[in-house]
Amino acid sequence: MQIVGAVLERSGAPAPFARSRPFTVGPLELDGPGPGELLVRIEAAGVCHSDLSVVDGNRVRPTPMLLGHEAAGIVEALGDGVDDLARGDRVVMTFLPRCGACPECATDGRLPCRVGSAANGLGVLVGDHRRLSRDGAPVHHHLGVSAFASHAVVSRTSVVRVDPDVPPEVAALLGCAVLTGGGAVVNAGRPREGDTVMVVGLGGVGMAALLVAVALGFEVIGVDALADKLDAARANGASAACTPAELGSVRAPVVIEAAGSARAFETALAATAPGGTTVTVGLPAPGARASLSPLTLTAEARTVVGSYLGSAVPARDIPLYVDLWRSGRLPLERLVSSRITLHDLDVAMDRLAAGGELRQLIVLDERTHL
Repeated sequence: MQIVGAVLERSGAPAPFARSRPFTVGPLELDGPGPGELLVRIEAAGVCHSDLSVVDGNRVRPTPMLLGHEAAGIVEALGDGVDDLARGDRVVMTFLPRCGACPECATDGRLPCRVGSAANGLGVLVGDHRRLSRDGAPVHHHLGVSAFASHAVVSRTSVVRVDPDVPPEVAALLGCAVLTGGGAVVNAGRPREGDTVMVVGLGGVGMAALLVAVALGFEVIGVDALADKLDAARANGASAACTPAELGSVRAPVVIEAAGSARAFETALAATAPGGTTVTVGLPAPGARASLSPLTLTAEARTVVGSYLGSAVPARDIPLYVDLWRSGRLPLERLVSSRITLHDLDVAMDRLAAGGELRQLIVLDERTHL
């Protein structure tokens, strides 16, 4: 079938991207779903820093590639062997397929799936399949999803069904921002009753971590260099919000680093109380390096935890966040800072790089066309 999608033609294009124009929006060919796969009509897709890291070259991926990994949509067709979903179901796409059989999948979310990670690195679906092409030439998949398009074919292991009362703009956020930020709190930080949670870096993932921590009843301190982000943190329930320079001697037993920079990691580590846990969930540039004192870790009995995708098991964790949203305690709609179209992606990447956005959301419908 023919679809419409935004293809990243090359990685490492110079900023501003509004001038270098690394994306091409146009027609693509999408094969039908094979065994264990499904065809999804995309309803909403978020623009995440992991997309930007491919655009700016910090994450090396094969191109041309159809980006987009945080999305929700409606099942339109099922491949052989997919018997637990039906046409018309709404599904959340997650960017790390889980085979359920490798040793990593037995770690309860702590380690990324070996099979899914290998497929993601090659730009293919699980099973080494590619369903995308343009003018007869292959186009690579992004993290098993490729959601910057009207439709996607994905592995069954890349989706979680949600009830129809969860709107697509909320469902899309569950697949990355909420799984990653919320999981950093729930699965990796594991605050105890009475603990304060600090979040360093209040982009989409960091603000999701803040919202989940507030929803679970914890006092939260938000930290960011931008005044608008601090205002948003207070509006979203933070008991305090400040810049890194204003932290002073403030410490917390659980500190989430969600900025993806060495400097933010150092700030988070310094702000962790004795006996506390620093969770780093951001993805800095591969060459980034941070300084720390091993003596401090030992003398103060500190723990540093790396958390990929919030150490999540999506089929287990997404229903938790849906229940919190449905109860009114987790207002995920507040993460959406802008609504855009596929044609706005170049500018959207510039906005994301500038740090002023939480989640820019591409909203599509059945009439999406060139």
